[in-house]
Amino acid sequence: MPRPRFLSARLRALLTLPALAALCGCNMIVLNPAGDVARQQGDLVIASTLLMLLIILPVMALTILFAWRYRASNKEATYEPDWDHSTSLELVIWSAPLLIIICLGAITWVSTHLLDPYRPLARTGPGQPVAANVKPLEVQVVALDWKWLFIYPEQGIATVNEMAAPIGRPIRFRISASSVMNSFYIPALAGQIYAMPGMETPLNAAFDKPGVFQGFSANYSGHGFSKMRFKAHSLDQAGFDAWVAEVKKAGGTLDRAGYLKLAVPSEGEPVRHYAGVETGLFDRVTNLCVESGKMCMHQMTAIDAQGGMGKAGLYNVRQTADAKAQGSHMHDGKSFVGQICDEDKPMAARAQAARVKLAPLTGAGLRQPSAKPTPTAPSVASETRPRPLS
Repeated sequence: MPRPRFLSARLRALLTLPALAALCGCNMIVLNPAGDVARQQGDLVIASTLLMLLIILPVMALTILFAWRYRASNKEATYEPDWDHSTSLELVIWSAPLLIIICLGAITWVSTHLLDPYRPLARTGPGQPVAANVKPLEVQVVALDWKWLFIYPEQGIATVNEMAAPIGRPIRFRISASSVMNSFYIPALAGQIYAMPGMETPLNAAFDKPGVFQGFSANYSGHGFSKMRFKAHSLDQAGFDAWVAEVKKAGGTLDRAGYLKLAVPSEGEPVRHYAGVETGLFDRVTNLCVESGKMCMHQMTAIDAQGGMGKAGLYNVRQTADAKAQGSHMHDGKSFVGQICDEDKPMAARAQAARVKLAPLTGAGLRQPSAKPTPTAPSVASETRPRPLS
C-alpha cells in the first residue's frame, strides 16, 4: 500500500508544475510599470522587502540550525539548563532590528515627500527632468456609479471608461466622486488615490512607455464595483492627437443635464465619447451643485464667512422633484439648499421655476437685531457688506 500513496504524492507534485509555470509568466505590473512614479514605488517595495529579509532569513535559518543541533539524539550538544543571559546575544537581537527600523523610517520619510501625489513632477524618468515651459495635461476624473468619467478641459472633450495621455508629458489628475467613496488606481502609472464626493484630490504622474493598461477602483463601492474598470492608453504625441480627433468625431456635448443622466447607477457601461463639455462642469461636481438651482458648497462657505443668512436661510430649502431621475444621492433625495446667486439665469425667473418665495430671502448682508461682532463670526451688519438682494 505505501507505493500507491507515494505515486499519488508524486502525481500531485507534478500537477502543481503547470501552475508554477503560469505564475512565472505573470506580468507583475506593480514591479514592471509604465510610469516613473509607479517604478519608484515598486523600488520601495523591493527595498523594504530586502531590508526585512535581513532579519527573517537568518531567523529562519537559525531556527532550523538550533532544532538540528540541539535535538534529543545529539549527545554532543551543550546542555545548560541554568543559562538565562548573554550580553552579546542581547546586543545582536536588539541592534539588528533597530538598525533596520531606522533604515525603513528614513526611506519612508524621504519617499513620502518625494512621491507625494500632490507634488508636481520634477522628472518623468531617471535623468529626464520636466522642463519649466512644459504644461501638465489636466485630466478631471469623476467616479460615478459604476463607471469613470474623464474630462479634458484643454482639449474640450470627455470620455467614459477610457483615458489616454502622451508619453513623457506630466499628467495632473483632479479626482472627485458623485456619491460614495472610490479609489482611482492605475497600477502601471502611480499609486491609488481616493475619490470622494464634495472633495478634490490631485494626483501627478506620467507615462514613460507605450501600452494599454488597466485602471479600476480599489475601494468597494456597491453592486457594480467589479465592472468599474477602464483602459488607460499611453501614446506618443501623434497617437494622442489622433485619439483626441477620434473622440471629437463622436459629436455631442456633455452638459449638466447629460451628466445627471450619466450619474444614474449602471453596470458594465460601454466606452463613450463626447466632443464637447460644458464649461465648469467638474467644479459643479466637486461643489455638489450640478442640479439646477442648487447652491454650491463654495457659495455656502462664502455666505457663512460673512455671518450667514440668519433666519432667512431657513426658507432657502427646496424640495427635489425627482432625485432618482436626476442621479442625486445627497440628502436622501428629499431637499437641498437653494442657490441665491445664479449666473445662468435671472434670480426671479429661477425662483419662479422653483416656486420659491423671494420675500424672506435677503441674502448675505441681512441685518439681525442680535448680531454682534465676534472673533469667529464677524458682524453681518457691516456697511462694507453687500446690500440685501430684495
